[in-house]
Amino acid sequence: MTREQEIYRVTLRGSVCNALLVAFKATAGIIGNSAAMTADAAHSLSDFLTDIIVLVFVRISAKPQDKDHDYGHGKYETIASFIIALGLLAVAIGILVSGAKKLSLWLHGGNIESPGQIALWAALASIVIKESLYHYTIRRGKAIDSQALITNAWHHRSDAISSIGAALGIGGALLLGERWTVLDPVASIIIGAMLVKTSIDLARGSMADLTEGSLPEETEQEILSIIRSVPDVRDPHNLRTRRIGNRIAIEVHVRMNGTTPLQEAHDRASLIENKLRERFGNRSHISIHMEPTKTA
Repeated sequence: MTREQEIYRVTLRGSVCNALLVAFKATAGIIGNSAAMTADAAHSLSDFLTDIIVLVFVRISAKPQDKDHDYGHGKYETIASFIIALGLLAVAIGILVSGAKKLSLWLHGGNIESPGQIALWAALASIVIKESLYHYTIRRGKAIDSQALITNAWHHRSDAISSIGAALGIGGALLLGERWTVLDPVASIIIGAMLVKTSIDLARGSMADLTEGSLPEETEQEILSIIRSVPDVRDPHNLRTRRIGNRIAIEVHVRMNGTTPLQEAHDRASLIENKLRERFGNRSHISIHMEPTKTA
């Protein structure tokens, strides 16, 4: 099975679960009169929509390089991750606003109806299903190094967290009586705040890749260490790194004795490339500039 097919398979399984959860949660939120569950349903809807985004963009990102894209189409997967993060942020803000309106109503003496038990059962079911999807998706995403799958996995995890908050709010409102029905919108506000943070973190990571951000310092130090392990190669410098979808790009200058034959210098450069590809993947883009060692 190809990488693209694996992403499709994992995403399709998640989208089926999300579609069923949207219908169940929305019904439970309306029948059970629960702001927290309605907010949770909106979150699951955003998950379903992001599944569609992943399916569309991953197909594009899997295309090989062509005359218009010398480095391939990997950035489209990063764009998908960024759109997913923005979608999650929009949903989170909507949840915050809705919860804040109900809380304001309660603070001004208004009544908030107690949620029904169906809303609690929907929240508990969602916790189990979405946490299972998180573990399945992130495991497969890391196995094939897919940014989009890993980001989507956090959508599943955030939905599970959202459902935990909803369950606590709904359960508290049910068990503690009418005076504590405010726990339902309070739970939705807490859920919204957590989702805002999650979405911003995800968007920041995608934006770093889209704006040619360097790889982490520890990764760059590992690259330099691998280069230094090659015999007769000295002083790796001018290291530049970036991520192209699920691939990385490395550009570096190294020095060798100026009297080294061209064939031997070429062989050393090839050895460096092979070592780096063994560590970071065969599809890594690597450019090595050889320079003669400076003499006194």
